[in-house]
Amino acid sequence: TPGSSPRNLLDMDTFSKSDPVVVLFVQVSGSSEWKEFGRTEVIDNTLNPDFVRKFVLDYYFEEKQNLRFDVPLGPHSTFFGAQDFLGQAFVALGEVIGSQRGRLERPLTGVPGKRCGTILLLAEELSNCRDIVTMQLCANKLDKKDFFGKSDPFLVFYRSNEDGTFTICHKTEVVKNTLNPVWQPFTIPVRALCNGDYDRTVKIDVYDWDRDGSHDFIGEFATSYRELSRAQSQFTVYEVLNPRKKCKKKKYVNSGTVTLLSFSVESEFTFVDYIRGGTQLNFTVAIDFTASNGLPSQPTSLHYASPYQLSAYALALKAVGEIIQDYDSDKLFPAYGFGAKVPPDGKISHQFPLNNNVENPSCVGIEGVLESYLQSLRTVQLYGPTNFAPVINQVAGTAAQVTDGSQYHVLLIITDGVISDMLQTKEAIVTASSLPMSIIIVGVGPAEFEAMEELDGDEVRLSSRGRYAERDIVQFVPFRDYVDDSGNQVLSMARLAKDVLAEIPDQLLSYMKTRDIKPRRADPE
Repeated sequence: TPGSSPRNLLDMDTFSKSDPVVVLFVQVSGSSEWKEFGRTEVIDNTLNPDFVRKFVLDYYFEEKQNLRFDVPLGPHSTFFGAQDFLGQAFVALGEVIGSQRGRLERPLTGVPGKRCGTILLLAEELSNCRDIVTMQLCANKLDKKDFFGKSDPFLVFYRSNEDGTFTICHKTEVVKNTLNPVWQPFTIPVRALCNGDYDRTVKIDVYDWDRDGSHDFIGEFATSYRELSRAQSQFTVYEVLNPRKKCKKKKYVNSGTVTLLSFSVESEFTFVDYIRGGTQLNFTVAIDFTASNGLPSQPTSLHYASPYQLSAYALALKAVGEIIQDYDSDKLFPAYGFGAKVPPDGKISHQFPLNNNVENPSCVGIEGVLESYLQSLRTVQLYGPTNFAPVINQVAGTAAQVTDGSQYHVLLIITDGVISDMLQTKEAIVTASSLPMSIIIVGVGPAEFEAMEELDGDEVRLSSRGRYAERDIVQFVPFRDYVDDSGNQVLSMARLAKDVLAEIPDQLLSYMKTRDIKPRRADPE
């Protein structure tokens, strides 16, 4: 939710101060069109307004969400002429979220020859009931349902819907042959249990399991999230009632009891919690300089850049890098090449710095990486083989130095395909899977990419010499899937970035969770 507060606005009102309003425009993905999203209230007669009205936007880490804030003079302006325009600011939503404590100050521009003041943007995540509950229940003296043995009880939880119907939200395991079962503790999001409404009915049915699926109904009871949560201080005992038995038998008391043994609540942290708490994403690039790409001077080469068109390598680098850079405060990106003979002595290298500076391989901004990449194409000799392990180990070495959650590394490898050191690469990835890092692989060109699919590990968890990857940290996409016939390159590159970056937030969260790292609290305003 970005909020906004312009400062030191131009005074355009002859007799008093200005009466500003802020209008938010959102850029339509893959086009140059802007759509008005909403307006703040008007604040009369001030040059330093603090607006109350917030804009609620859906945030996607993997997309470039461009915003434009216009500050017209007064509420009714739709087309702003110079005389009724106080300035505007362009910003990506990721820049606001990636900035310190979710606060970003930008100069207002757009009135020639005038300093228009600044706009302060604040972003906070709306808490969408992120709590997770762990509870354990047991039962006593349940009705006997099986002819030969006792019962095989299990519980079914339902949340009630607005229209009075019920939706199943959890089943416990079956405990065999007992009338006094103790079920295993289980975990469920509060959202699933009651949709965030603490007083909504939660219905629980008790069944006796039958092999043929015709489970016998033992009884039911009702509660709510609020009632369950009170059990943190005492055991709560529920009577299990069977309405049919209750009608038939005068002396019917119940069909047993269920006791809530324990109930605890934990907050699930989100990607934004960590970014706001100061976690930096460090972006490293590795580019394939093997001979199979073809001579860069030839139009058939995957590295060929015509005066009108960037190469596939440059397009992929730009698409991914321009989103990630919003979360990296120093905007310095180490960039390497692999599989080339490097001057002056023509040695083959699998991790040479694109800027030719071994001491400091960082380039300034994505533009700096692109410049160094094009420079390297002119000075190195494309060769081989295609080895990934050296550069993965290089980034893993850096990632291993800071494991407290304040730094997270993303390595982008762009390659034309057939990998020469598969065993070493699998070993490197399995080792890296316990570190704060993710690997993105973009495959360019027409090759078959079966090896990359294996490294991706979505279908089968990657393993090396009997060791399994602790987390899935690799995401692979073939570049050719994103070159569409319509020729809308902006849109197709936005789709590429979206697909390769979509898993990063969950991969970062899985690292933090396995290490029990909580986000640092952003300092209060």
